[in-house]
Amino acid sequence: MDNLIKLRTYVVIDNMQPQYAAVTGMVVKGDLCMAGMAQLYIELEPGSGVYKLMDTALKQTNAKPGFQIVEREYGEIELHSHAIDDVEEAGQVILDSCGLSINDRIKPQVVSEQIISNVDPYQAQLINRDNRLGSIVVPGETVFIMEVEPAAYISIAVNEAEKSADIKLITYDPVGRFGRMYLSGTTSEINAAREAAIASIEGITGR
Repeated sequence: MDNLIKLRTYVVIDNMQPQYAAVTGMVVKGDLCMAGMAQLYIELEPGSGVYKLMDTALKQTNAKPGFQIVEREYGEIELHSHAIDDVEEAGQVILDSCGLSINDRIKPQVVSEQIISNVDPYQAQLINRDNRLGSIVVPGETVFIMEVEPAAYISIAVNEAEKSADIKLITYDPVGRFGRMYLSGTTSEINAAREAAIASIEGITGR
């Protein structure tokens, strides 16, 4: 494989949570993923490298493809399975074909994060119109918005936030330069979700 491949994101999600899986299932273009599945995201450059890597993973493992995306700057792959061993094997096959290791991935960083308490009805409507793929923001709720770089790492932040707190997932976007997520709920639950989301990002190693 071309040794010019640069690994931006490599992240395994061990147990897709119900809301996260439902929103993901709305946007994947391939095999549907369900709650309880394990998932792999790989983001790289140049973007066109995703085609060969997806081919390699599908021919050598039992992981199923959700999407392969090539956009202006980067390419991204999503694979999933009921067995975490399948996605871990797919990830290793891809890394081996590139001559890379997991340590070659970029260490993610939180680019921005904010909490909006007692959200105004007008702003709630604006968020719902612009961003909703999951639940809706109800006026008076607390809203948490977070951005990370590289983008695909937002997936694990969303999943870990849902694991830790009784929140609503409004939407998330793992594609592009920055990954974003929008959550809503009570202030105490949002604070717990925020802590889990940030810890998940800070706990990922890389270059």
